[in-house]
Amino acid sequence: MILEYLRVSGTASIQELTDAIGGSQSTIRRDLEHLTEGGYLERTHGGALLVPLARATFEREPSLNAHFQHAQKAAIGGLAASRLKGGESVIFDSSSTVIEAVKAAALRDLTLTVVTNNLEIARIGSSVPRWRVVCTGGTVRPGSDIMLGEPGESFFETIHADICFTGTYAVTGTILTDASMEVASIKRAMIRSARRTIVLADSAKFQAPAFCTFATLSQIAEVITDDGIDADVAASLRAGGTILSIADVPAAGSLPRDRG
Repeated sequence: MILEYLRVSGTASIQELTDAIGGSQSTIRRDLEHLTEGGYLERTHGGALLVPLARATFEREPSLNAHFQHAQKAAIGGLAASRLKGGESVIFDSSSTVIEAVKAAALRDLTLTVVTNNLEIARIGSSVPRWRVVCTGGTVRPGSDIMLGEPGESFFETIHADICFTGTYAVTGTILTDASMEVASIKRAMIRSARRTIVLADSAKFQAPAFCTFATLSQIAEVITDDGIDADVAASLRAGGTILSIADVPAAGSLPRDRG
């Protein structure tokens, strides 16, 4: 919640964070120390400043990343789930926005073959009676639910899925990038294995590139983002031929709308 508040305000004092988020000032201080040590924040006199993600190999902890831009990710995920049809085979990668799409898809009465390298997605899928869930295998990344490397990458050479949903660390011009070489490598394998790929990227992802390129927009059938995207960025993407769909971030209790 601190990161989300600072995303909007940029900077805040400890008192402002206490008033906005709740809890004691001592708890806020401890949380700020943890986030500063992790590279997310810079401490200021009596408060904190959000650090722009300009470091190409910086990765948020999965537990923190899932909460950052959560309303936007949920709206994008809901819209992405509407793209699925019964009987399809779908690859879900391990990004936090794709996990929101999985949760939304699980609420629909669809028969799907699901392929994933994410243990949380496999757990969600195991509770959906009409889904057949295939896990790729690989080495579980420390501190996460992601499986990387072999035999997962080779497995993707043997399948031909209808659709792939992938997230991205950054969209910059016409390239999609990730901070990790290993994550970028398995994303490439997923994209090659699918007839079409849809990128799910919240509006904060349109930024400077991360370390590794894993695809170009020419390989992507559609990009789904939220209504916080800069109008000039959206116009540039569409001018370049990208199919860009924008989910309105809904008020509580309403559903996301597709603004195409």
